[in-house]
Amino acid sequence: MTGCSSQAQFGKTKLGKILGQVQEQSGALSENEIANGLKEALKVGIGNGSAEASRTDGYLKNEYIKILFPPDAQKVENTLRQIGLGDEVDRFVLSLNRAAEDAAKKSKPIFIKAITSMTINDAVGILRGPDDAATNYLKRTTNEELYDTFFPVVDSTLNLNQATRYYADLVNTYNKIPFVQKVNPDLKQYATQKAMDGLYFLIAQEEKKIREDPAARVTDILKRVFARAGQ
Repeated sequence: MTGCSSQAQFGKTKLGKILGQVQEQSGALSENEIANGLKEALKVGIGNGSAEASRTDGYLKNEYIKILFPPDAQKVENTLRQIGLGDEVDRFVLSLNRAAEDAAKKSKPIFIKAITSMTINDAVGILRGPDDAATNYLKRTTNEELYDTFFPVVDSTLNLNQATRYYADLVNTYNKIPFVQKVNPDLKQYATQKAMDGLYFLIAQEEKKIREDPAARVTDILKRVFARAGQ
């Protein structure tokens, strides 16, 4: 998600230098303290990421995570705008992003549970990994539960906002145009996955910020653990 190589080795990332540098100092941090620091980092990132995603326009006004028409339906959007249905298309996109914002409100407890289950070995693996290693850990450990939690919320909000009907109406209108290739009007799975992708993206941005920006280390343990990451 951040473009960093997944093959980064121990000592070559800013965070990875902690084991080689901090533990050489007198009174060095223990592995347990480092693990606690990583957990704090993830809690900060999750708090910021979920808050950003779940606020009004958290998805809609963020071009990196804004949910648009499914890729196989881009032609639907383009054609409908050309025939004067742009307002209807915009209304659907708004409803789609509102569903993602509602679902994001349910994410934090799932992530916190994954952090609580993190072992020291998990923490060391993150230290030795690329700069999005913590986010990738969360993806591995939360993806299934997050999907199961997000899907009914997205489904409910899409129905409440009538986005499902908007989309079905738009696609059915498109499908009536002569000679076009027909499109499936079902979008719930697509919307759920895009909502999750956007949230993971925001958490990865927060992880990167904590690794690189001292001002983002808002607790004492974060400051201690990450103090030498940039050296």
